[in-house]
Amino acid sequence: MKLPATIGFSAESKTYTTVGSEVREMVEKFSEPELTALRTELLQGVSDFREAAELMQMFLVGRGYGVSPEEARHAALRAEQDGCSIAAIQRELETIAYVN
Repeated sequence: MKLPATIGFSAESKTYTTVGSEVREMVEKFSEPELTALRTELLQGVSDFREAAELMQMFLVGRGYGVSPEEARHAALRAEQDGCSIAAIQRELETIAYVN
């Protein structure tokens, strides 16, 4: 079964920033509708943080990002502690997502 928040791959653009002599890749933020759908599923469709972590993983993998299962579990717990707000979810997704 595919969940609405995990369907589709939206093309993202990558930008780069320079910090001293280091060049860092920055991930573009996810869209408000994507995050809203994910938040709805997190609040209504999961029974514990493990399921929330799996949903966050599927969300990121479906958009071409890699993610550590352990990091996803920690992110799910932190997002829950922050009230599962859109901003908290966005922050946690950006923290755990990495470019394949």
